[in-house]
Amino acid sequence: MHLVGMLDSPYVRRVAVSLTYLGLPFTHESVSVFRHYERFQGINPVVKAPTLITDGGVVLMDSTLILEHAEKLAGPGRSLAPDDPARHARSQRLIGLALAACEKSVQIVYEHQLRPEEKRHQPWLDRVNEQLRAAYRLIEAEIASGDAGVAEGWLFGAAPMQADITLAVAWTFTTRMIPDALPAEAFPALARLAARAEAQEAFKAWPYDG
Repeated sequence: MHLVGMLDSPYVRRVAVSLTYLGLPFTHESVSVFRHYERFQGINPVVKAPTLITDGGVVLMDSTLILEHAEKLAGPGRSLAPDDPARHARSQRLIGLALAACEKSVQIVYEHQLRPEEKRHQPWLDRVNEQLRAAYRLIEAEIASGDAGVAEGWLFGAAPMQADITLAVAWTFTTRMIPDALPAEAFPALARLAARAEAQEAFKAWPYDG
């Protein structure tokens, strides 16, 4: 398999880290949707990161759909999702909140880096910032309370699973790209989780490169 996209994208990075945990071999090509538009277009005309080319030559996009396919390839016993329906629902909730935080972070970054200052709509930007804070407040409350966790050490088991991966990748992205948006001291449980995840070999193999 061949993964295309920059590791400064939380969506590309969550796929790379997850494929590593799933034990699925792949190659990676750092191609920017901005700086290398025509090159990316030659790989995927939609120019969407991440793009994954399967061993059969099928071009997949969207990190969640790519990881759904990867789970099928990994087979029994290698899943990054809890088996128990109740724990699976909590895991999906945390992943959804983390992906929402990624989306809002990207919107804020684009607004500041791509839109001229005189054309920014501050009420919209204020709303996006509040949505970002709301997502992280809900994550913090849930993981700090222990409602999503178990005794083994990570949120849903003895090793990092998809909720751990996506939360850590999202937090690293947000705090690196918009460091003034969220004080780390207000999110201690999330900051600890992200720091612990970033120290794992699978994360160090695919570092944030923004």
